[in-house]
Amino acid sequence: MWPTLPRTALAAGACLGLLLVCTPRMLSGEVDRWLCLNLLRAAALAYALGLAFLLDDPARHTTAAVPTRRPVRIGVRLGLVAPLTAAWWTAALFLVPEAGRPPLGAVTLEAAALAALALAAATVAVRLSEATGPGLAVSAGLVGTFFAAALLLPERWKLFVATNDPHWDDAHRRWAGVLAVAVLVGAASLAEPLRRRRATVPGRR
Repeated sequence: MWPTLPRTALAAGACLGLLLVCTPRMLSGEVDRWLCLNLLRAAALAYALGLAFLLDDPARHTTAAVPTRRPVRIGVRLGLVAPLTAAWWTAALFLVPEAGRPPLGAVTLEAAALAALALAAATVAVRLSEATGPGLAVSAGLVGTFFAAALLLPERWKLFVATNDPHWDDAHRRWAGVLAVAVLVGAASLAEPLRRRRATVPGRR
């Protein structure tokens, strides 16, 4: 299973993310907490873009015929990347200078929500289409959603706030909601793709 993973996309997202969070260490002067927070957010987005390619499988229509069910195949892929993701995020957090490091739990919640959104979108794309590589479209949609949320949400619904913003806790309750919805949508989309399931119904052509 490991050779079939999109290692290039995952490695590119991980490396870009680590480079971003290293930036404050290269700057002189006082550490900017707002900059550090947004660089961590950008790193989380970069890694999530790599995760958007996790379900890409050029041999998808061949592996669909194997007896292993699709939820199991996806679960194996997730199991392979989960420890690597945890290690990568831990490294990203501790590469940020301590003076500029935001609350770890809150920013980890944001990163988890972005990762879950990418995976849920990829799962939905695979379920609703015959595409063997939905990652590019999913990643483009994720970037658009990220910047739309950052720029267009009204004040009362903002997700990207500063640590000293009075709405910090409210924003992270919304992030928790995003994470929960993404997990539920992803889990609900684990079944075999609709077209293939219809094709297997006896007597239906």
